[in-house]
Amino acid sequence: MKRYILIFLISLQGLYAQVQFDAKASKTSLGLNERLRIDFTMNVDGDNFVPPSFEGFRLLAGPSQQVSQSWVNGKSSFNKTYSYYLLPLQKGNLTIKQASIEYNGQVYKTTPITVKVTDAVEQPRDPNDNSVSINDALHLVAEVSKTNPYLNEPITVVYKLYFSHNIGITNWRELDKPKYNDFWSQNIDIKQLVAEEGTYNGERFRFVVLRKTVLYPQKAGKLEIEPLSLDIDVELPTNRRNIFGQVMLTKDHKRVSAGSKIINVKPLPENGKPSDFSGAVGKFDFKVTPSKTTLKNGESMDLEVSVSGTGNLKLFSLPKPNVPTALEMYEPVYSENVNTPLSGMNGKIADKYTIIPQFKGNYTIKPMQFSYFDLGTYSYKTITSNEITINVTDGPTSPNAGNSNQDNASVEKKTVSAQDQFKFIHLKTKLSQINKEDFFGSTMYYVLLGIPFLLIPFIILFKKKKEAIDGDVIGNKLRMNNKLAKKYLSEAKKQLGNKEPFYVALEKSLHNFLKAKLKIETSEMSKERIKEFLADKKAQPETINKFIQITENCELARYAPFSDVAMQNDFDKAAEVISELEKQIS
Repeated sequence: MKRYILIFLISLQGLYAQVQFDAKASKTSLGLNERLRIDFTMNVDGDNFVPPSFEGFRLLAGPSQQVSQSWVNGKSSFNKTYSYYLLPLQKGNLTIKQASIEYNGQVYKTTPITVKVTDAVEQPRDPNDNSVSINDALHLVAEVSKTNPYLNEPITVVYKLYFSHNIGITNWRELDKPKYNDFWSQNIDIKQLVAEEGTYNGERFRFVVLRKTVLYPQKAGKLEIEPLSLDIDVELPTNRRNIFGQVMLTKDHKRVSAGSKIINVKPLPENGKPSDFSGAVGKFDFKVTPSKTTLKNGESMDLEVSVSGTGNLKLFSLPKPNVPTALEMYEPVYSENVNTPLSGMNGKIADKYTIIPQFKGNYTIKPMQFSYFDLGTYSYKTITSNEITINVTDGPTSPNAGNSNQDNASVEKKTVSAQDQFKFIHLKTKLSQINKEDFFGSTMYYVLLGIPFLLIPFIILFKKKKEAIDGDVIGNKLRMNNKLAKKYLSEAKKQLGNKEPFYVALEKSLHNFLKAKLKIETSEMSKERIKEFLADKKAQPETINKFIQITENCELARYAPFSDVAMQNDFDKAAEVISELEKQIS
Protein backbone atom coordinates (compact mmCIF):
# COMPACT_ATOMS: atom_id res chain seq x y z
CA MET A 1 0.00 0.00 0.00
CA LYS A 2 2.80 2.41 0.89
CA ARG A 3 4.42 1.69 -2.47
CA TYR A 4 1.31 2.83 -4.40
CA ILE A 5 1.03 5.96 -2.28
CA LEU A 6 4.69 6.83 -3.04
CA ILE A 7 4.19 6.36 -6.79
CA PHE A 8 1.03 8.50 -6.63
CA LEU A 9 2.86 11.31 -4.81
CA ILE A 10 5.75 11.26 -7.30
CA SER A 11 3.32 11.40 -10.22
CA LEU A 12 1.42 14.24 -8.56
CA GLN A 13 4.68 16.13 -7.98
CA GLY A 14 5.61 15.72 -11.65
CA LEU A 15 2.15 16.90 -12.72
CA TYR A 16 2.38 20.14 -10.79
CA ALA A 17 6.12 20.74 -11.29
CA GLN A 18 6.98 24.12 -12.82
CA VAL A 19 7.73 23.87 -16.55
CA GLN A 20 11.00 25.53 -17.59
CA PHE A 21 11.70 26.11 -21.29
CA ASP A 22 14.72 28.32 -22.01
CA ALA A 23 16.94 29.36 -24.93
CA LYS A 24 20.67 29.88 -24.38
CA ALA A 25 23.30 31.21 -26.80
CA SER A 26 26.96 30.23 -26.64
CA LYS A 27 27.92 33.92 -26.86
CA THR A 28 26.17 37.31 -27.02
CA SER A 29 28.74 38.98 -29.28
CA LEU A 30 30.56 37.35 -32.18
CA GLY A 31 32.36 38.16 -35.42
CA LEU A 32 30.82 37.79 -38.84
CA ASN A 33 32.92 34.67 -39.46
CA GLU A 34 32.23 32.95 -36.10
CA ARG A 35 29.71 30.23 -35.33
CA LEU A 36 26.94 30.49 -32.76
CA ARG A 37 25.40 27.60 -30.81
CA ILE A 38 21.79 27.88 -29.62
CA ASP A 39 20.36 25.41 -27.06
CA PHE A 40 16.62 25.10 -26.38
CA THR A 41 16.33 23.29 -23.02
CA MET A 42 13.22 22.02 -21.22
CA ASN A 43 12.77 20.18 -17.91
CA VAL A 44 9.72 18.24 -19.14
CA ASP A 45 9.15 16.00 -22.12
CA GLY A 46 7.31 18.57 -24.27
CA ASP A 47 5.71 17.79 -27.60
CA ASN A 48 5.49 19.61 -30.96
CA PHE A 49 8.77 21.51 -30.65
CA VAL A 50 8.75 24.44 -33.15
CA PRO A 51 12.11 26.24 -33.64
CA PRO A 52 12.34 29.91 -34.72
CA SER A 53 13.09 30.86 -38.32
CA PHE A 54 16.66 32.04 -37.51
CA GLU A 55 16.37 35.16 -39.70
CA GLY A 56 19.77 36.73 -40.44
CA PHE A 57 21.59 33.41 -39.91
CA ARG A 58 22.56 30.41 -42.00
CA LEU A 59 21.77 27.06 -40.39
CA LEU A 60 24.94 24.97 -40.38
CA ALA A 61 23.79 21.98 -38.31
CA GLY A 62 20.87 20.89 -36.19
CA PRO A 63 18.77 20.10 -34.52
CA SER A 64 20.73 17.63 -32.43
CA GLN A 65 18.73 16.25 -29.52
CA GLN A 66 19.97 15.23 -26.07
CA VAL A 67 17.81 13.69 -23.30
CA SER A 68 18.89 12.98 -19.72
CA GLN A 69 16.93 11.67 -16.72
CA SER A 70 18.19 10.90 -13.21
CA TRP A 71 17.02 9.97 -9.69
CA VAL A 72 18.79 11.56 -6.72
CA ASN A 73 17.60 10.95 -3.13
CA GLY A 74 14.20 9.86 -4.38
CA LYS A 75 13.79 12.91 -6.62
CA SER A 76 13.68 12.67 -10.41
CA SER A 77 15.06 15.22 -12.85
CA PHE A 78 14.44 15.38 -16.59
CA ASN A 79 16.22 17.44 -19.29
CA LYS A 80 15.79 17.60 -23.06
CA THR A 81 17.87 19.89 -25.30
CA TYR A 82 17.65 20.82 -28.98
CA SER A 83 20.91 22.32 -30.30
CA TYR A 84 21.57 24.34 -33.49
CA TYR A 85 24.77 25.73 -35.03
CA LEU A 86 24.35 29.06 -36.86
CA LEU A 87 26.49 31.42 -38.94
CA PRO A 88 25.50 35.13 -39.15
CA LEU A 89 24.80 36.59 -42.59
CA GLN A 90 25.11 40.27 -41.69
CA LYS A 91 26.45 42.67 -39.08
CA GLY A 92 24.33 44.37 -36.45
CA ASN A 93 22.02 43.30 -33.64
CA LEU A 94 20.24 40.10 -34.71
CA THR A 95 17.30 38.61 -32.79
CA ILE A 96 16.61 34.88 -32.42
CA LYS A 97 12.87 34.67 -31.99
CA GLN A 98 10.80 32.39 -29.76
CA ALA A 99 10.65 28.61 -29.95
CA SER A 100 7.58 26.76 -28.62
CA ILE A 101 6.50 23.39 -27.18
CA GLU A 102 3.24 21.85 -25.93
CA TYR A 103 2.90 20.17 -22.55
CA ASN A 104 -0.34 19.01 -20.89
CA GLY A 105 -2.38 21.00 -23.40
CA GLN A 106 -0.53 24.28 -22.80
CA VAL A 107 1.94 26.11 -25.10
CA TYR A 108 5.26 27.33 -23.65
CA LYS A 109 7.63 29.74 -25.44
CA THR A 110 11.23 30.83 -24.92
CA THR A 111 12.37 34.42 -24.50
CA PRO A 112 13.89 36.03 -27.64
CA ILE A 113 17.69 36.39 -27.63
CA THR A 114 19.61 39.31 -29.18
CA VAL A 115 23.22 38.86 -30.26
CA LYS A 116 25.61 41.48 -31.61
CA VAL A 117 27.48 40.63 -34.82
CA THR A 118 30.67 42.62 -35.52
CA ASP A 119 33.35 42.58 -38.23
CA ALA A 120 35.07 39.29 -39.03
CA VAL A 121 37.74 38.38 -36.49
CA GLU A 122 40.85 36.24 -36.55
CA GLN A 123 39.98 32.76 -35.31
CA PRO A 124 42.46 30.70 -33.24
CA ARG A 125 43.09 27.12 -34.16
CA ASP A 126 40.36 24.98 -32.63
CA PRO A 127 40.76 21.18 -33.00
CA ASN A 128 37.03 20.69 -32.35
CA ASP A 129 35.99 23.04 -35.18
CA ASN A 130 35.09 21.24 -38.41
CA SER A 131 36.36 24.15 -40.50
CA VAL A 132 39.84 24.10 -38.96
CA SER A 133 41.15 22.20 -41.98
CA ILE A 134 40.76 25.26 -44.18
CA ASN A 135 41.81 27.95 -41.71
CA ASP A 136 45.37 27.90 -43.04
CA ALA A 137 44.38 27.27 -46.64
CA LEU A 138 42.59 30.58 -47.39
CA HIS A 139 43.79 34.13 -46.79
CA LEU A 140 42.32 37.42 -48.03
CA VAL A 141 44.89 40.23 -48.11
CA ALA A 142 44.58 43.96 -48.86
CA GLU A 143 47.90 45.28 -50.16
CA VAL A 144 48.20 49.08 -49.78
CA SER A 145 50.90 50.81 -51.80
CA LYS A 146 51.48 53.56 -49.22
CA THR A 147 50.10 54.10 -45.73
CA ASN A 148 51.34 57.67 -45.15
CA PRO A 149 50.61 59.65 -48.33
CA TYR A 150 50.16 63.38 -48.73
CA LEU A 151 46.74 64.89 -49.25
CA ASN A 152 45.57 64.05 -52.83
CA GLU A 153 48.54 61.73 -53.43
CA PRO A 154 47.37 58.52 -55.14
CA ILE A 155 47.60 55.17 -53.37
CA THR A 156 46.45 51.75 -54.54
CA VAL A 157 44.66 48.93 -52.74
CA VAL A 158 44.90 45.45 -54.30
CA TYR A 159 42.80 42.65 -52.80
CA LYS A 160 44.34 39.19 -53.24
CA LEU A 161 42.87 35.83 -52.26
CA TYR A 162 45.60 33.28 -51.43
CA PHE A 163 44.64 29.58 -51.42
CA SER A 164 46.52 26.29 -51.08
CA HIS A 165 47.32 24.08 -54.04
CA ASN A 166 45.31 21.16 -52.66
CA ILE A 167 41.90 22.87 -52.36
CA GLY A 168 39.39 23.99 -54.93
CA ILE A 169 37.18 27.11 -54.84
CA THR A 170 33.68 26.56 -56.25
CA ASN A 171 32.00 29.87 -55.41
CA TRP A 172 32.45 33.09 -53.44
CA ARG A 173 30.16 35.91 -52.33
CA GLU A 174 30.86 39.40 -51.04
CA LEU A 175 29.53 39.92 -47.52
CA ASP A 176 30.95 43.41 -46.93
CA LYS A 177 32.24 45.69 -49.66
CA PRO A 178 35.13 47.97 -48.72
CA LYS A 179 34.14 51.57 -48.00
CA TYR A 180 36.39 54.49 -48.82
CA ASN A 181 35.05 57.35 -46.72
CA ASP A 182 36.94 60.62 -47.33
CA PHE A 183 38.67 59.16 -50.40
CA TRP A 184 38.10 59.75 -54.09
CA SER A 185 38.11 56.22 -55.48
CA GLN A 186 38.28 54.54 -58.88
CA ASN A 187 37.99 50.76 -59.36
CA ILE A 188 40.17 49.19 -62.04
CA ASP A 189 38.23 46.71 -64.16
CA ILE A 190 39.41 43.10 -63.95
CA LYS A 191 38.05 41.30 -67.00
CA GLN A 192 38.98 37.78 -65.91
CA LEU A 193 40.29 36.23 -62.70
CA VAL A 194 43.63 34.50 -63.30
CA ALA A 195 45.30 32.19 -60.78
CA GLU A 196 48.99 32.97 -60.25
CA GLU A 197 51.81 31.46 -58.23
CA GLY A 198 53.02 33.32 -55.15
CA THR A 199 54.06 33.08 -51.52
CA TYR A 200 52.25 33.97 -48.31
CA ASN A 201 54.15 34.04 -45.01
CA GLY A 202 57.02 32.22 -46.68
CA GLU A 203 54.84 29.36 -48.02
CA ARG A 204 53.86 28.60 -51.62
CA PHE A 205 50.29 29.53 -52.49
CA ARG A 206 48.21 30.30 -55.50
CA PHE A 207 46.39 33.63 -55.58
CA VAL A 208 43.90 35.64 -57.63
CA VAL A 209 43.52 39.41 -57.73
CA LEU A 210 39.88 40.16 -56.92
CA ARG A 211 39.83 43.95 -56.89
CA LYS A 212 42.09 46.91 -57.70
CA THR A 213 41.28 50.41 -56.51
CA VAL A 214 43.01 53.78 -56.85
CA LEU A 215 42.41 56.16 -53.92
CA TYR A 216 43.03 59.89 -53.48
CA PRO A 217 42.68 60.98 -49.82
CA GLN A 218 40.55 64.11 -49.50
CA LYS A 219 41.42 65.15 -45.95
CA ALA A 220 44.39 64.87 -43.62
CA GLY A 221 44.57 62.66 -40.55
CA LYS A 222 43.85 58.99 -39.85
CA LEU A 223 41.45 57.56 -42.43
CA GLU A 224 40.06 54.03 -42.27
CA ILE A 225 39.47 51.70 -45.20
CA GLU A 226 36.72 49.34 -44.10
CA PRO A 227 37.42 45.67 -44.91
CA LEU A 228 36.31 43.40 -47.72
CA SER A 229 34.71 40.18 -46.40
CA LEU A 230 33.94 37.06 -48.45
CA ASP A 231 32.02 33.83 -47.94
CA ILE A 232 33.86 31.11 -49.92
CA ASP A 233 32.72 27.61 -50.83
CA VAL A 234 35.61 25.15 -51.16
CA GLU A 235 36.33 21.50 -51.84
CA LEU A 236 38.84 19.81 -49.52
CA PRO A 237 40.67 16.49 -49.93
CA THR A 238 40.00 13.77 -47.35
CA ASN A 239 41.86 10.64 -46.27
CA ARG A 240 39.37 8.45 -48.15
CA ARG A 241 39.60 7.21 -51.73
CA ASN A 242 36.99 5.92 -54.14
CA ILE A 243 37.07 2.56 -55.89
CA PHE A 244 39.32 4.03 -58.58
CA GLY A 245 41.90 5.16 -56.02
CA GLN A 246 41.07 8.85 -56.39
CA VAL A 247 41.06 11.09 -53.34
CA MET A 248 37.52 11.89 -52.24
CA LEU A 249 36.60 15.53 -51.66
CA THR A 250 34.38 17.13 -49.05
CA LYS A 251 32.62 20.46 -49.33
CA ASP A 252 33.04 23.21 -46.76
CA HIS A 253 33.03 26.99 -46.62
CA LYS A 254 34.89 29.72 -44.84
CA ARG A 255 34.48 33.42 -44.25
CA VAL A 256 37.57 35.55 -44.70
CA SER A 257 38.20 39.26 -44.20
CA ALA A 258 40.99 41.49 -45.42
CA GLY A 259 40.81 43.54 -42.23
CA SER A 260 40.53 47.31 -42.00
CA LYS A 261 43.47 49.51 -42.97
CA ILE A 262 44.48 52.82 -41.39
CA ILE A 263 45.96 55.45 -43.69
CA ASN A 264 47.83 58.35 -42.06
CA VAL A 265 47.34 61.23 -44.50
CA LYS A 266 49.81 64.11 -44.23
CA PRO A 267 48.57 67.66 -44.95
CA LEU A 268 50.31 69.61 -47.69
CA PRO A 269 52.97 71.91 -46.25
CA GLU A 270 51.98 75.53 -45.60
CA ASN A 271 55.52 76.75 -46.11
CA GLY A 272 55.84 78.08 -49.64
CA LYS A 273 52.21 77.43 -50.62
CA PRO A 274 51.25 79.85 -53.46
CA SER A 275 48.20 82.06 -52.98
CA ASP A 276 46.62 80.72 -56.19
CA PHE A 277 47.09 77.04 -55.25
CA SER A 278 43.86 75.13 -56.03
CA GLY A 279 44.79 71.63 -54.79
CA ALA A 280 46.68 70.15 -57.76
CA VAL A 281 49.07 67.38 -56.67
CA GLY A 282 51.32 65.48 -59.08
CA LYS A 283 53.49 66.41 -62.08
CA PHE A 284 51.88 68.75 -64.62
CA ASP A 285 52.39 70.95 -67.67
CA PHE A 286 50.32 74.14 -68.08
CA LYS A 287 49.49 75.87 -71.38
CA VAL A 288 47.34 78.79 -72.57
CA THR A 289 46.84 78.52 -76.34
CA PRO A 290 44.89 80.96 -78.61
CA SER A 291 43.46 79.60 -81.85
CA LYS A 292 44.62 82.83 -83.57
CA THR A 293 45.86 86.28 -82.61
CA THR A 294 44.72 88.39 -85.58
CA LEU A 295 41.00 88.96 -86.01
CA LYS A 296 38.64 90.89 -88.24
CA ASN A 297 35.38 92.50 -87.20
CA GLY A 298 32.78 89.81 -86.34
CA GLU A 299 35.33 86.99 -86.07
CA SER A 300 35.84 84.94 -82.90
CA MET A 301 38.78 83.10 -81.41
CA ASP A 302 39.19 80.20 -78.96
CA LEU A 303 41.45 80.41 -75.93
CA GLU A 304 42.32 77.00 -74.46
CA VAL A 305 43.57 76.76 -70.87
CA SER A 306 44.89 73.22 -70.31
CA VAL A 307 46.74 71.12 -67.76
CA SER A 308 48.30 67.78 -68.69
CA GLY A 309 50.40 65.25 -66.83
CA THR A 310 50.02 62.81 -63.94
CA GLY A 311 48.10 63.57 -60.74
CA ASN A 312 44.66 64.36 -59.38
CA LEU A 313 43.42 65.85 -62.66
CA LYS A 314 39.72 65.56 -61.78
CA LEU A 315 40.06 67.10 -58.34
CA PHE A 316 41.08 70.72 -58.91
CA SER A 317 39.88 73.70 -60.94
CA LEU A 318 41.71 75.47 -63.75
CA PRO A 319 42.68 79.15 -63.47
CA LYS A 320 40.53 81.66 -65.37
CA PRO A 321 41.98 84.19 -67.86
CA ASN A 322 41.68 87.89 -67.22
CA VAL A 323 40.93 89.65 -70.52
CA PRO A 324 40.21 93.31 -71.33
CA THR A 325 36.50 94.17 -71.24
CA ALA A 326 36.68 95.11 -74.93
CA LEU A 327 36.98 91.37 -75.57
CA GLU A 328 33.71 89.60 -74.79
CA MET A 329 34.50 86.19 -73.22
CA TYR A 330 31.87 83.44 -72.89
CA GLU A 331 31.63 80.62 -70.33
CA PRO A 332 34.15 77.86 -71.04
CA VAL A 333 33.49 74.41 -72.46
CA TYR A 334 35.19 71.85 -70.21
CA SER A 335 36.82 68.75 -71.70
CA GLU A 336 38.88 65.96 -70.25
CA ASN A 337 40.83 63.01 -71.55
CA VAL A 338 41.88 61.24 -68.37
CA ASN A 339 42.87 57.61 -67.80
CA THR A 340 43.04 56.00 -64.36
CA PRO A 341 45.43 53.02 -64.33
CA LEU A 342 46.77 51.52 -61.13
CA SER A 343 49.50 54.19 -60.98
CA GLY A 344 46.94 57.02 -60.79
CA MET A 345 45.26 59.52 -63.09
CA ASN A 346 47.05 60.81 -66.20
CA GLY A 347 45.93 62.73 -69.25
CA LYS A 348 44.68 66.24 -69.96
CA ILE A 349 41.90 68.59 -68.86
CA ALA A 350 41.03 71.87 -70.55
CA ASP A 351 38.70 74.87 -70.51
CA LYS A 352 38.03 76.38 -73.94
CA TYR A 353 36.80 79.99 -73.97
CA THR A 354 35.20 81.69 -76.98
CA ILE A 355 36.27 85.36 -77.28
CA ILE A 356 34.70 88.00 -79.58
CA PRO A 357 36.29 91.47 -79.87
CA GLN A 358 34.05 94.55 -79.64
CA PHE A 359 36.35 97.22 -81.03
CA LYS A 360 39.32 97.64 -83.33
CA GLY A 361 42.76 97.72 -81.71
CA ASN A 362 45.46 95.72 -79.94
CA TYR A 363 44.57 93.91 -76.70
CA THR A 364 46.76 92.07 -74.23
CA ILE A 365 45.82 88.95 -72.27
CA LYS A 366 48.04 88.95 -69.21
CA PRO A 367 50.16 85.89 -68.31
CA MET A 368 48.38 83.22 -66.25
CA GLN A 369 49.82 81.13 -63.42
CA PHE A 370 49.17 77.53 -62.37
CA SER A 371 50.58 76.12 -59.12
CA TYR A 372 50.83 72.49 -58.01
CA PHE A 373 52.52 70.35 -55.36
CA ASP A 374 55.23 68.25 -57.01
CA LEU A 375 55.38 64.71 -55.58
CA GLY A 376 58.84 64.22 -57.07
CA THR A 377 60.47 67.00 -55.06
CA TYR A 378 57.74 67.43 -52.38
CA SER A 379 57.64 71.16 -53.06
CA TYR A 380 55.33 73.68 -54.73
CA LYS A 381 55.95 74.71 -58.33
CA THR A 382 54.38 77.48 -60.39
CA ILE A 383 54.14 77.59 -64.19
CA THR A 384 53.53 80.97 -65.88
CA SER A 385 52.11 81.25 -69.40
CA ASN A 386 53.26 83.78 -71.99
CA GLU A 387 51.57 87.10 -72.59
CA ILE A 388 49.17 87.01 -75.54
CA THR A 389 48.49 90.00 -77.81
CA ILE A 390 45.29 90.09 -79.86
CA ASN A 391 45.23 92.33 -82.95
CA VAL A 392 41.75 93.35 -84.19
CA THR A 393 42.29 94.85 -87.66
CA ASP A 394 38.93 96.50 -88.33
CA GLY A 395 35.57 97.32 -86.75
CA PRO A 396 34.29 100.22 -84.64
CA THR A 397 36.79 102.29 -82.74
CA SER A 398 36.84 102.17 -78.98
CA PRO A 399 35.55 105.38 -77.27
CA ASN A 400 38.99 105.59 -75.67
CA ALA A 401 41.20 104.76 -78.66
CA GLY A 402 44.32 105.91 -76.89
CA ASN A 403 44.27 102.95 -74.55
CA SER A 404 42.81 99.79 -76.05
CA ASN A 405 43.30 97.84 -72.84
CA GLN A 406 41.43 100.27 -70.62
CA ASP A 407 38.40 98.89 -68.87
CA ASN A 408 35.33 99.49 -71.02
CA ALA A 409 33.26 100.06 -67.91
CA SER A 410 35.05 103.35 -67.27
CA VAL A 411 34.66 104.25 -70.95
CA GLU A 412 30.94 103.65 -70.76
CA LYS A 413 30.67 105.75 -67.60
CA LYS A 414 32.43 108.68 -69.31
CA THR A 415 30.25 108.35 -72.39
CA VAL A 416 27.07 108.35 -70.38
CA SER A 417 28.13 111.31 -68.28
CA ALA A 418 28.97 113.25 -71.44
CA GLN A 419 25.57 112.47 -72.98
CA ASP A 420 23.74 113.50 -69.79
CA GLN A 421 25.26 116.99 -69.68
CA PHE A 422 22.45 118.39 -71.88
CA LYS A 423 18.83 117.26 -71.91
CA PHE A 424 15.92 118.08 -74.22
CA ILE A 425 13.29 120.62 -73.16
CA HIS A 426 9.81 119.06 -73.11
CA LEU A 427 7.67 120.63 -75.86
CA LYS A 428 4.36 119.05 -74.81
CA THR A 429 2.51 119.47 -71.52
CA LYS A 430 0.17 117.20 -69.63
CA LEU A 431 -2.50 119.35 -67.99
CA SER A 432 -5.28 118.00 -65.79
CA GLN A 433 -8.59 119.66 -64.79
CA ILE A 434 -8.61 121.12 -61.29
CA ASN A 435 -12.37 120.95 -60.65
CA LYS A 436 -13.22 117.27 -61.13
CA GLU A 437 -16.69 115.59 -61.09
CA ASP A 438 -17.81 114.31 -57.67
CA PHE A 439 -17.25 110.59 -57.15
CA PHE A 440 -20.51 110.03 -55.20
CA GLY A 441 -23.33 109.26 -57.61
CA SER A 442 -21.00 108.78 -60.56
CA THR A 443 -21.02 105.73 -62.84
CA MET A 444 -17.83 104.41 -61.24
CA TYR A 445 -19.46 104.66 -57.81
CA TYR A 446 -22.34 102.37 -58.78
CA VAL A 447 -20.00 99.93 -60.59
CA LEU A 448 -17.83 99.55 -57.49
CA LEU A 449 -20.94 99.24 -55.31
CA GLY A 450 -22.27 96.32 -57.36
CA ILE A 451 -19.02 94.38 -57.72
CA PRO A 452 -19.18 92.70 -54.23
CA PHE A 453 -22.63 91.24 -55.03
CA LEU A 454 -21.37 89.92 -58.37
CA LEU A 455 -18.44 88.24 -56.61
CA ILE A 456 -20.62 86.23 -54.17
CA PRO A 457 -21.11 83.18 -56.52
CA PHE A 458 -17.39 83.11 -57.26
CA ILE A 459 -16.57 83.25 -53.54
CA ILE A 460 -18.90 80.29 -52.88
CA LEU A 461 -17.33 78.24 -55.70
CA PHE A 462 -13.85 79.12 -54.49
CA LYS A 463 -14.71 78.08 -50.93
CA LYS A 464 -16.06 74.70 -52.07
CA LYS A 465 -13.02 74.15 -54.25
CA LYS A 466 -10.70 74.98 -51.34
CA GLU A 467 -12.55 72.59 -49.00
CA ALA A 468 -12.22 69.81 -51.60
CA ILE A 469 -8.50 70.51 -51.98
CA ASP A 470 -7.97 70.62 -48.20
CA GLY A 471 -9.74 67.27 -47.84
CA ASP A 472 -7.47 65.63 -50.41
CA VAL A 473 -4.62 64.76 -48.02
CA ILE A 474 -2.69 62.55 -50.47
CA GLY A 475 -3.10 65.01 -53.31
CA ASN A 476 -1.93 67.90 -51.14
CA LYS A 477 1.13 65.89 -50.09
CA LEU A 478 2.01 65.14 -53.72
CA ARG A 479 1.49 68.77 -54.72
CA MET A 480 3.67 69.89 -51.81
CA ASN A 481 6.42 67.45 -52.85
CA ASN A 482 6.20 68.70 -56.43
CA LYS A 483 6.38 72.29 -55.19
CA LEU A 484 9.40 71.43 -53.00
CA ALA A 485 11.11 69.75 -55.97
CA LYS A 486 10.79 72.96 -58.01
CA LYS A 487 11.82 75.07 -55.02
CA TYR A 488 15.01 73.08 -54.37
CA LEU A 489 15.83 72.96 -58.09
CA SER A 490 15.57 76.76 -58.13
CA GLU A 491 17.68 76.90 -54.94
CA ALA A 492 20.32 74.69 -56.57
CA LYS A 493 20.50 77.12 -59.50
CA LYS A 494 21.10 80.00 -57.08
CA GLN A 495 23.89 78.04 -55.32
CA LEU A 496 25.89 77.28 -58.48
CA GLY A 497 29.53 77.72 -57.47
CA ASN A 498 28.91 76.74 -53.82
CA LYS A 499 29.50 72.99 -53.87
CA GLU A 500 27.83 71.72 -50.70
CA PRO A 501 24.63 73.91 -50.72
CA PHE A 502 24.27 73.25 -54.46
CA TYR A 503 24.40 69.45 -54.22
CA VAL A 504 22.23 69.36 -51.07
CA ALA A 505 19.51 71.37 -52.86
CA LEU A 506 19.88 69.29 -56.05
CA GLU A 507 19.53 66.01 -54.12
CA LYS A 508 16.46 67.30 -52.24
CA SER A 509 14.91 68.33 -55.56
CA LEU A 510 15.38 64.81 -56.99
CA HIS A 511 13.98 63.16 -53.84
CA ASN A 512 10.89 65.40 -53.71
CA PHE A 513 10.28 64.80 -57.41
CA LEU A 514 10.22 61.03 -56.73
CA LYS A 515 7.90 61.55 -53.75
CA ALA A 516 5.48 63.51 -55.93
CA LYS A 517 5.55 61.17 -58.93
CA LEU A 518 6.02 57.73 -57.38
CA LYS A 519 4.23 58.27 -54.05
CA ILE A 520 7.15 56.91 -52.04
CA GLU A 521 8.97 58.06 -48.92
CA THR A 522 12.65 58.91 -48.45
CA SER A 523 13.22 55.65 -46.53
CA GLU A 524 12.37 53.70 -49.70
CA MET A 525 14.86 55.55 -51.91
CA SER A 526 17.63 53.02 -52.38
CA LYS A 527 19.08 52.82 -55.88
CA GLU A 528 17.54 49.41 -56.50
CA ARG A 529 14.08 50.50 -55.29
CA ILE A 530 14.19 53.67 -57.41
CA LYS A 531 15.03 51.59 -60.49
CA GLU A 532 12.12 49.23 -59.75
CA PHE A 533 9.62 52.07 -59.18
CA LEU A 534 10.63 53.96 -62.33
CA ALA A 535 10.61 50.79 -64.42
CA ASP A 536 7.08 49.99 -63.16
CA LYS A 537 6.05 53.48 -64.25
CA LYS A 538 7.29 52.74 -67.81
CA ALA A 539 10.30 55.06 -67.63
CA GLN A 540 12.97 54.35 -70.22
CA PRO A 541 16.11 52.52 -69.00
CA GLU A 542 18.39 55.26 -70.35
CA THR A 543 16.50 57.93 -68.40
CA ILE A 544 16.60 55.78 -65.24
CA ASN A 545 20.38 55.40 -65.55
CA LYS A 546 20.73 59.18 -65.97
CA PHE A 547 18.71 59.75 -62.80
CA ILE A 548 20.84 57.27 -60.80
CA GLN A 549 24.04 58.84 -62.17
CA ILE A 550 22.97 62.31 -60.96
CA THR A 551 22.19 61.00 -57.45
CA GLU A 552 25.62 59.32 -57.37
CA ASN A 553 27.24 62.64 -58.37
CA CYS A 554 25.46 64.30 -55.43
CA GLU A 555 26.94 61.68 -53.07
CA LEU A 556 30.42 61.92 -54.62
CA ALA A 557 30.43 65.71 -54.26
CA ARG A 558 30.64 65.33 -50.46
CA TYR A 559 34.12 63.88 -50.70
CA ALA A 560 35.64 65.45 -53.81
CA PRO A 561 35.93 69.02 -55.13
CA PHE A 562 33.81 69.81 -58.17
CA SER A 563 34.36 72.60 -60.67
CA ASP A 564 31.73 75.19 -61.53
CA VAL A 565 31.42 73.63 -64.97
CA ALA A 566 30.75 70.19 -63.46
CA MET A 567 28.04 71.70 -61.23
CA GLN A 568 26.44 73.42 -64.23
CA ASN A 569 26.50 70.13 -66.15
CA ASP A 570 24.88 68.28 -63.23
CA PHE A 571 22.20 70.98 -62.94
CA ASP A 572 21.42 70.82 -66.67
CA LYS A 573 21.28 67.01 -66.55
CA ALA A 574 18.97 67.07 -63.50
CA ALA A 575 16.57 69.52 -65.18
CA GLU A 576 16.66 67.43 -68.36
CA VAL A 577 16.04 64.08 -66.64
CA ILE A 578 13.18 65.54 -64.55
CA SER A 579 11.60 66.85 -67.77
CA GLU A 580 12.01 63.46 -69.46
CA LEU A 581 10.52 61.57 -66.50
CA GLU A 582 7.56 64.00 -66.46
CA LYS A 583 6.75 62.84 -70.00
CA GLN A 584 7.54 59.13 -69.54
CA ILE A 585 6.01 58.27 -66.14
CA SER A 586 2.49 56.93 -66.61
